[in-house]
Amino acid sequence: MSVTAAAPEPSPKRPLWTRIPVVRQLRQSVGLQRGMLVAGLGIVGVFLLTAIFAPLIAPYGFAQLSIAGKTFGAQQPPSPQHLLGTTVGGYDVLSRTLWGAQTALFVIVLAIVFSIFLGVLLGLVSGYLGGWLDRVLVVIADAIYAFPSLLLAIVMSIVISGGQSNLVGGVLAAAISITVVFVPQYFRVIRAETVRVKSEAFVESAKVLGASSFRIMFRHILRNSTRTLPLILTLNASEAILTLAGLGFLGFGIEPSSASEWGFDLNRSISDVTAGIWWTSVFPGVAIVLAVLGMTLVGESLNDLADPRLRTRRRAAGATVPPGTSAATAPEASTDIVGDLELEARS
Repeated sequence: MSVTAAAPEPSPKRPLWTRIPVVRQLRQSVGLQRGMLVAGLGIVGVFLLTAIFAPLIAPYGFAQLSIAGKTFGAQQPPSPQHLLGTTVGGYDVLSRTLWGAQTALFVIVLAIVFSIFLGVLLGLVSGYLGGWLDRVLVVIADAIYAFPSLLLAIVMSIVISGGQSNLVGGVLAAAISITVVFVPQYFRVIRAETVRVKSEAFVESAKVLGASSFRIMFRHILRNSTRTLPLILTLNASEAILTLAGLGFLGFGIEPSSASEWGFDLNRSISDVTAGIWWTSVFPGVAIVLAVLGMTLVGESLNDLADPRLRTRRRAAGATVPPGTSAATAPEASTDIVGDLELEARS
C-alpha cells in the first residue's frame, strides 16, 4: 500500500497594504533602524498635515497685519494674542510658520514632478539609444552637476522671475530652479540602469518579437529601472527645502504679501537677533531643521533597507537564541532571514 505525500500548502499571500513601499520597509526594519524610520515618518507626517490644514490651523493669514481694525504691532513678544510673537513687518510668527509649510510643500511637489519627468525621460532615451545623443546629454548633465546647486538655482530664479514674484510665479520659479539642479541626478541614475537592463534577455526577446523601441523603453525597461527613485526622491525633498530657504534668505524668494516662506522670514530677522529679539528667527529656523531632519531620516533609512545584505545582517544580529538552545533548534530567526532573501529574489 503506497502512501501519497501530501502537497505542501502554499504560503498565504500577504495583504496588499503590507506591500506598499514605505509600509514594507517599515515591517522589515528592526531596532535602531526602525526607530529612525518611525521618527522620520512622524516628522514628515506632521509637516504634511500642517501644510494641508494650514488655513484651518493658523490663527491669522500669512499677510494679515490687523484684526478688528487694530494692528498687531511690530516685534511684539509672545503673548496670548500672538503665541510666538510678531515679526519686524508686523506679521504673526506662528501664522507665517504654519503657512510656510504649505509653500514648501507646493515647491517640493512641483520640483520633484518636473525633475522625475525630465530626468527619467532623458535617461531612458540616452541609455537606450546611445551614440552621439548619449554623449551630448552626458556632457550637458555633468556640466550642470558641476555647478554649485544654490548658485545655479539663484541664476535660474533671476532669469525666470527677476528675483521675486507673486505666489504662482514665485512657486513656479523656485520649482523650476530646483528642477534644473535635480534633473542630472535622475538622469544619471536612470541612464545607468537603462544601460544595464537593455542587455537582459527579456529585452532581446522583445526585440525579436518585433516590439518598437518606444514600447521596449517604456513598457519593459522603465519598470525595471526605477527601483531607486523613492530613495532619491526623499533625499531630494529635503534638499529642495534647503534650496528654497536659501533662495528666500538671499532675497530671491517669494514676496511676503504673496506667500509665507521660511527663508525670507529668516532674512528679515537678522537685525532682530542682534537686538535680542529671538522669536522672529527661532521658529522659522526650527521649522526648516525639523522638515529637513524628518525627510533625511526617512531617506537614509530607506537607503539602508534597500540593501538586503545589510537588512539581513541587522536582523541576524538582533535575533536572540535562548540559553541551552542550539541554532538548529531555533528556526524562527533563520526562517525570517530566508523569507527576506526569497522575497528579494522574487521582487
